[in-house]
Amino acid sequence: MSVSPGQPVPDFTAATTGDTTITLSELKGQQVVIYFYPKASTPGCTTEGSDFRDHKAAFDAANTVIIGVSRDGLRAQENFKAKQGFNFALISDKDEAVCQLFDVIKLKKMYGKEHLGVERSTFLIDTDGKLAREWRGVKVKGHVEEVLAAAQALHGG
Repeated sequence: MSVSPGQPVPDFTAATTGDTTITLSELKGQQVVIYFYPKASTPGCTTEGSDFRDHKAAFDAANTVIIGVSRDGLRAQENFKAKQGFNFALISDKDEAVCQLFDVIKLKKMYGKEHLGVERSTFLIDTDGKLAREWRGVKVKGHVEEVLAAAQALHGG
């Protein structure tokens, strides 16, 4: 099952850094950016997370919460967040429940071998809990700025 733009995003609860949980329905009234990345502490994922971190004040001004998600365990997520100074929650989705909800587990090739992995993807959810925009197969450079512009436009209009 996958969510489609304009449709409500099914509610979920997931374990996050800081020894807490996030329940999507509790964020209603705010926009939510959920971005999926393949692996904590790798170059592209570090750059993407750092870009979100560096733009957090602008996302806050657009009433938008940022949440990062990968299949890494909670300890790896905590270390990644602390080392990079991330100012938003990271979900540890070891059972892939959130990944499957957004259909981001894809067949990937690395060094000539195929494996199932997280396709770098971002989703913008509106204040009513509906999917407003999605970006799949994301390239990191310039991506956060594009997501921010969409969040600002949604917030303003």
